[in-house]
Amino acid sequence: MGSLTDQEPPGEVDAGYLLALARKKTVASRTALAQIIATMFERDADSLNDREFALMTDILRRVLKEIEVSVRRRIAADFASRPDVPRDLLTFLANDEIDVAYPVLSQSRVLQDADLIEVIHNRTLEHQLAVAVRCEVSEAVSSELVNTGNEAVITELLKNPDARLSRTTLSYLVEQSRRVDAYREPILSRRELPDDLAKRMVLWVSAALRKVIVDRFKLNPDEVDTLIESAALQEGGTKNGDDTPDHPTAAERLAQELRDSGKVGPDVMIAALQNGEVSLFITLFAQATGLREILVRRLLFEPGGEGLAIACKALDFAREDFSVIFLFSRKARPVSGAVLRDEHKMVMDLYDRMPPDACRTVLARWGRDRNYLKALLAMDLVDTASDGNGDGGGNGGGNGGGDPRDALTQYGG
Repeated sequence: MGSLTDQEPPGEVDAGYLLALARKKTVASRTALAQIIATMFERDADSLNDREFALMTDILRRVLKEIEVSVRRRIAADFASRPDVPRDLLTFLANDEIDVAYPVLSQSRVLQDADLIEVIHNRTLEHQLAVAVRCEVSEAVSSELVNTGNEAVITELLKNPDARLSRTTLSYLVEQSRRVDAYREPILSRRELPDDLAKRMVLWVSAALRKVIVDRFKLNPDEVDTLIESAALQEGGTKNGDDTPDHPTAAERLAQELRDSGKVGPDVMIAALQNGEVSLFITLFAQATGLREILVRRLLFEPGGEGLAIACKALDFAREDFSVIFLFSRKARPVSGAVLRDEHKMVMDLYDRMPPDACRTVLARWGRDRNYLKALLAMDLVDTASDGNGDGGGNGGGNGGGDPRDALTQYGG
């Protein structure tokens, strides 16, 4: 029948021969048995009938725990790419030490999501890395890998073109890449990355770059914003003013005619309000300030009127012109005469105190792409160190002129 250390199987598969080896209880005999079966699988698997195949896999189930690591490693390597190996046998190998488990975890298509998720939850970092680089990773398994929070595992997953990631997972990783540099390039290389997430990422990466440039070279933040935002929007395939319709409205056409004729000024805007042409005023004011119309509406009708004051002062409107615009804007918010007088006095005092240059700085920031504004705000919130240069806001923020980031928080979103 041959020695137990002989790795060559008999000419034909003999159940009695294999069972005789299996009855030996020593590690050497079990190792020899496993070696013989592995050799038969590798060399003669196509000629085995179902009974012979089932017999050998059943024996392997019984002896795998007791055989040497080197033999388990060989068996795992042989079985990893085979579609006909029983799932429970591969699951056992997948949970073995990493030298044994790696080929099975990274290659086997027999393993199911539940098997892989159990490995992710209960085995080592090296096991998680093996799952991350496997030939196929479902959205559910990718989600569990991301939930580990391990940056090395997540980076390998992102680099794997055969891994599928849901929009929810991608959105989370885009946000996480604010602090993890290693995520950025592989995320932007993902085929399934939606345009809106790519745009968001390009903009916030640009916002991070802006902070580095400003801090290191002590440049004017507004000038840096202009350069970086323009490049980011071009790279992201977007433009400022997302809410602008493709076809101009009647108010927009009239506003453009007035601008072409050189007749646009505070007097024309006031006349529009006097005639009840609020839409025309909003369009004219938006064109003059470079703000989105939806933001102009907020400035026009907000309580207090601080934002409207900042915008008008940035345009160098005379004090009297701003006063008239403010009073007309209050007609949309019926208040008592006493309340109106108090509001009017407070906003006019603010108007007198605000430096025009500071207001223009704040207005320029409001006029930037809203996604870029959100990215800048997010960088401010993440960064616990204050910006020594500020943003050129001076006394031009809301409520009497504070940090422009306060104004950004109120109007920029």
